[in-house]
Amino acid sequence: MEVDSRQGSAVASAVPQRKAYWFDRDEILRTKRFYWVGRRAQDIFFSLLALIVLAIPMLIVALVIWIDSPGASPIFSQNRVGRDGKVFKFYKFRSMVPNAEAKLHEVLEQNEMDGPVFKMKNDPRITRVGRFIRKTSIDELPQLINILKGDMSIVGPRPALPREVAEYGEYEMQRLYVTPGLTCYWQIQPNRNELTFDEWMDLDLKYIQDRSFWLDWKLIILTVVAVLKMYGE
Repeated sequence: MEVDSRQGSAVASAVPQRKAYWFDRDEILRTKRFYWVGRRAQDIFFSLLALIVLAIPMLIVALVIWIDSPGASPIFSQNRVGRDGKVFKFYKFRSMVPNAEAKLHEVLEQNEMDGPVFKMKNDPRITRVGRFIRKTSIDELPQLINILKGDMSIVGPRPALPREVAEYGEYEMQRLYVTPGLTCYWQIQPNRNELTFDEWMDLDLKYIQDRSFWLDWKLIILTVVAVLKMYGE
């Protein structure tokens, strides 16, 4: 259900209103069952196919990462929060120095995003190869394993870190009503890192409201366009 958020009569009349989305979790679980089953079958088929087709290119990427920055696995794993708050191991190609997590405190003050999310365009922890694989979104390919396992779907809100979810309010927690995804509305925005945290959350909840096979395929096609145009970090 979509409603207009209110900030107070005097202020609300002068400031453009956000569109807030509120859902009944039980209703989400009951409705669109054919969609959920069909989407899971689609996720399994396409993630398995992609892993087979991309196996050799992914091995080459892993080797290049290891040569450029030895000392850790080319695959970076991290705890993320999935549907209904379930924590799972999230996989990416490593794009940062091996001790990047330990160095996070050194760059926290340079965060370019509001809210609980950390984003920094010229993060000094990113390696030379890391900048390229982020720009081309190659670093996201290991998430095909997460999709095959059922932790993620091809389309859905991006999975958040536990420390980010700890700062969510009731509104943002609704993102966890559905399976997180490899791509979403936010992912295809050319200026995605310039969006506010509230705008990002609204886009994710808009997806939950509008979700359908047609919308999923539209977002998949637009994601391919975004990758070709290098909308990545």
